[in-house]
Amino acid sequence: MRAYLTDLGSLLAHLDDGGLGGLDISTLRAWLGEQHAAGLSRATLARRTACARSFTAYCYRRGWLASDPGLLLGSAKSPRSLPAVLDQEQARAALEPRGEGEAVDLRDQAMLELLYATGIRVSELCQLDVDDVDRGRRVIRVLGKGRKERSVPFGLPALRALDRWCVYGRPLWIKERTGAALFLGVRGGRIDQGTVRRVVHARLRQVEGAPDLSPHGLRHSAATHLLEGGADLRSVQELLGHASLNTTQIYTHVSIERLRAAFRQAHPRA
Repeated sequence: MRAYLTDLGSLLAHLDDGGLGGLDISTLRAWLGEQHAAGLSRATLARRTACARSFTAYCYRRGWLASDPGLLLGSAKSPRSLPAVLDQEQARAALEPRGEGEAVDLRDQAMLELLYATGIRVSELCQLDVDDVDRGRRVIRVLGKGRKERSVPFGLPALRALDRWCVYGRPLWIKERTGAALFLGVRGGRIDQGTVRRVVHARLRQVEGAPDLSPHGLRHSAATHLLEGGADLRSVQELLGHASLNTTQIYTHVSIERLRAAFRQAHPRA
């Protein structure tokens, strides 16, 4: 909503005193041309184009415009940049336990292990409750975008880190307002996304040659390593909670070595 209001404010400022009477396809193109000349990214231009189309359609439905000029407005496809990821050695180094076993060390280790093991979003990690972890089956129940629920498996290293946190760390921070939250801040409340980001950045700074990634970078890395290990794209889509397979396909670029191996094995002229 904030983005929509910002875009709409820019469009109305461009109209100036002309009002809606001056809102036609030429005006829209001139407005977007100014944005392009100002150096706005293609992604921002695509969003502003979509905003303009929504607004002109609304005005037309209300009878404020005789026709809908937004129908004539084209939009350049926003390019998809390839995500930076850790290689498997860097991931292994990042997950080496640090600290002296204090509660904060146990919590940070458990969060990092779970982020990498499952590829969940940082928002999903912060929303986890203790009962969302099924230790027997080694799966967590995750509430993703659109409040869609999914189950995501995790491995033994993550289970051990979670057990250490829940037995030796979490009880030290429990307060009256703690509730069922799995990961806590030092004051006993549910952990916030900013804290998780700081933990991830701090840990990766300790790994030589590793890119500076956010928690989402660990998600990218997990998906990449799953594909490199032989997982099929549809399974990775389910694990990550992507609504569309097109979103998951961005990770296939990093599996070029698997593609080369398949080519060498299968092609008669390899």
